[in-house]
Amino acid sequence: MPNFTWSYSSLSLYQQCPRKYHRLRVVKDIKEGETEALIYGKEVHKAAEEYVRDGTPIPTKYSFIQKYVDPLMAIPGDKLCEYQMGLTDKLEPCGFFDKDVWWRGVADLLITDEENKKAFVIDYKTGKSARYADTKQLEILSLATFKHFPYTQKIKSGLMFLVAEDFVKADYLKEKEKTLWAKWLPELSRLEKSYEVDVWNPKPNFTCKKFCPVKDCEHNGKGEWS
Repeated sequence: MPNFTWSYSSLSLYQQCPRKYHRLRVVKDIKEGETEALIYGKEVHKAAEEYVRDGTPIPTKYSFIQKYVDPLMAIPGDKLCEYQMGLTDKLEPCGFFDKDVWWRGVADLLITDEENKKAFVIDYKTGKSARYADTKQLEILSLATFKHFPYTQKIKSGLMFLVAEDFVKADYLKEKEKTLWAKWLPELSRLEKSYEVDVWNPKPNFTCKKFCPVKDCEHNGKGEWS
């Protein structure tokens, strides 16, 4: 059994600041409150999920997303909403809550097309800009999809910015799996080492000024963010 589990979001948190990661994800003595933006995002995700999965009408408040979701529903294949996937540390597919799970991820919308040996991975975003869009989340979800649906040879993926009206694409080929995984392993080795030696050094960053919940850190309240 691996000594830790990770996800795209948890690894991103570790990369931002190991100490912040330790307090929020390991010790868990601090919790981040839900912001209005986070609550709004959850509501939009739920509306999209229920519309695609059950045909539930989208609430009037979020009706603007329908013109973006309808084209997704027209894509051939099985539509899997909020689809949970897990991988072992041997990069084998497993259940989200299995004892040997090493990585966990959830695809907002996964469309599998066995006949054509391809899939679509969509992640909904409710941010006001796609300027700093990061496709790494799509990459790791696609790598997991190759494992869970081994007939898949090609994946078309995208970050769908529903509010910013933008779509950031990224395509992945099964034949490139090893090359793609090689980019993730060095940072994962650093995370594993932190668990092994129990050292979680702070890494000052833009969130220190106003947004970090670790109030007893010597860097809290400092920085250039305004």
